[in-house]
Amino acid sequence: MLVDRTQETAAAETLAALRPKSPLPVALLRFCAQQPLGAFGAAVIIFAVVAAVLAPMLAPYSPTAIEVAEKFTPPFSSSEQFLGTDELGRDVLSRLIFGARISMSVSLLSVGIAISAGTLIGIFSAYSGGKTDLAIQRLVDTMMAFPAIIMALALMAALGASQTNVIVALVIILLPGAVRVVRSQVLSIKEQDYTLAARAIGAGSTRIMLRHILPNVMATYIVLSTITLGYAIVVEASLSFLGVGIPPDIASWGGMLNLGATTYIDVSPWLSVFPGITIAVIVFSVNLLGDSLRDVLDPKLRGR
Repeated sequence: MLVDRTQETAAAETLAALRPKSPLPVALLRFCAQQPLGAFGAAVIIFAVVAAVLAPMLAPYSPTAIEVAEKFTPPFSSSEQFLGTDELGRDVLSRLIFGARISMSVSLLSVGIAISAGTLIGIFSAYSGGKTDLAIQRLVDTMMAFPAIIMALALMAALGASQTNVIVALVIILLPGAVRVVRSQVLSIKEQDYTLAARAIGAGSTRIMLRHILPNVMATYIVLSTITLGYAIVVEASLSFLGVGIPPDIASWGGMLNLGATTYIDVSPWLSVFPGITIAVIVFSVNLLGDSLRDVLDPKLRGR
């Protein structure tokens, strides 16, 4: 009996030592087991972000290095230019890696600003109600009445082509949707018992919105940010493809796609194939992650 108890105690201590100190690893492992497609999407996005951050170390050449003698080198024909070269002899792989910096930074910044501001505005609008809510929603309706890409083109035509102006345009077109989604959820949250109890004991409006309502919309915030990220990448690439987004001298996926699809499609189709595949894979991965997070965080879908 004593030996058995000693063995049980040793086994318990071993399990305790192997148990993660933080619940985060357990949650990540559970997410990977329950949502393998979402885990795949997250891995692709993390890889793209790491490649963007470490672009100077990962890219074999400078994205602006010109070698006219080696222009239009076909892909997979040389170990030095694995994905070939463009009309100026610039390495396509290097430009794709540096293009990730533009797409990921612009998309992440614009989505972060737009969804954060939209969440706060949506909470304020729904909680205030009355004429304040009416005025904000009519402004949101006006902004949503314009097609997003048309509004983005108009803004870029007025502001000029630059990375900062692309972020501004994306924030403006992404903001109304975030306000509308968050407002619809807050309309039900503000009538819950805990919100009414906080109001009954004299809690101020600011405290109720920040301490009681905001934490309960964070799941929506996370899912909305993830789903909107893919859309932001597509819009940024579309603006660069149309020539009104990122300036042509800066390596971007949309600019590379434009150059290959409109000018050199007959000579070197790979110039448009590789950036097109890259955009498709990243957006597909973002959508997979967004759908998985929605299934995990939405209590209505959690039991399915």
